[in-house]
Amino acid sequence: MTKPQQPQNQEAHHEEATINLPRRSLLQSAGVFAGASMMGLSTGGVWAAGSDKPEKTEVRIGFIPLTDCASVVMASVLGFDKKYGIKIVPTKESSWASVRDKLVNGELDAAHVLYGLLYGVQMGIGGAKKDMSVLMTLNNNGQAITLSKKLADQGAVDGAGLAKLMAREKREYTFAQTFPTGTHAMWLYYWMAANGIHPLKDAKVITVPPPQMVANMRVGNMDGYCVGEPWNHRAIADGIGITAATTQDIWKDHPEKVLGTTDEFTKKYPNTARAMTAAILEASRWIDASLSNKTKMAETIADKSYVNTSVDVINQRILGRYQNGLGKTWDDPNYMKFFNDGAVNFPYLSDGMWFMTQHKRWGLLKTDPDYLAVAKAVNRIDIYKDAAAMAKVNVPKDVMRSSKLMDGTVWDGKNPAAYAASFKIKA
Repeated sequence: MTKPQQPQNQEAHHEEATINLPRRSLLQSAGVFAGASMMGLSTGGVWAAGSDKPEKTEVRIGFIPLTDCASVVMASVLGFDKKYGIKIVPTKESSWASVRDKLVNGELDAAHVLYGLLYGVQMGIGGAKKDMSVLMTLNNNGQAITLSKKLADQGAVDGAGLAKLMAREKREYTFAQTFPTGTHAMWLYYWMAANGIHPLKDAKVITVPPPQMVANMRVGNMDGYCVGEPWNHRAIADGIGITAATTQDIWKDHPEKVLGTTDEFTKKYPNTARAMTAAILEASRWIDASLSNKTKMAETIADKSYVNTSVDVINQRILGRYQNGLGKTWDDPNYMKFFNDGAVNFPYLSDGMWFMTQHKRWGLLKTDPDYLAVAKAVNRIDIYKDAAAMAKVNVPKDVMRSSKLMDGTVWDGKNPAAYAASFKIKA
């Protein structure tokens, strides 16, 4: 395995924000409070007077070098944080385990984090048990499953081809995901199972931090992996892997990373949590507003302070321009979305519940939890709605949503225990 890179603190990267803005300039620069009182929020005047002012004005938000950290980074770089009276300090972390540990022990105030990681901590199956909070969803879509060029040369260019190869050529096949309870593990397992491969019995699955995936495939440590961009496109650019499936093929507009923190933080600093969410909502809207904004975002996050790769490895897929490494190219309408008129960002209860159903399916949870009660406790729709009102972002009417996944099953959150038990291939 390659040696994990050391986390970097990015405080020096940012100019010192003026935190205690005068009342008038705060209201003028924000311009976000019109109609806030109608939403049941305090007015800007009350906030400026102190009662709604962020309790903590500098927030350390951890991130992993992935394209979908962009809204956290851009909220800081473009100054959306200042508008809400806070300074976001993005801090680069080496692995999801590091993000988890620093969130739990308070070294980080919040993080760009895997949806399933937070639920794992909440349920005590992904490390020490601690009550967690999902403040918003950061993105939909935009991950992929990469298979090695060696496998592709043997006919494994998609799920069906992989299943045939594994049945024909008997050996130990190794696949990597990024965290045992995380999104990539669940996409990889779901995709393999939908193609008749039992991920826990027919293969060996290992955990590798996202930035180390390409290096590990290059030296032959795995046959395939599921990870976020740009590390799938990078494998193609480096000539060592092919894209067998995108995660939007598995579940169109699936939930992916979230803005996560501890329940302890949201209770102690509710105004800060709201301000943080509003600032990142604004950055999400900005990214999705135009092609030029997406291009500028790609140029910004490619920097060594953030993702540390070339711009062209990021900017193609962020615009929906895909290639599979075998000569096929296509324009994908379901590329990574950061906003989509707020539909991306709402913390649907059904999204959180889905990850628990998969944790149950694969034996991570031994018994069915009270799915709805846990999701209501973790997904802070109350904070999100306040932040959305501040940022003038539309809020969906329903806290649940319905989706059809690649195998034809429909997930709507209505009977999670039955759903979890319904799969033929499970632990």
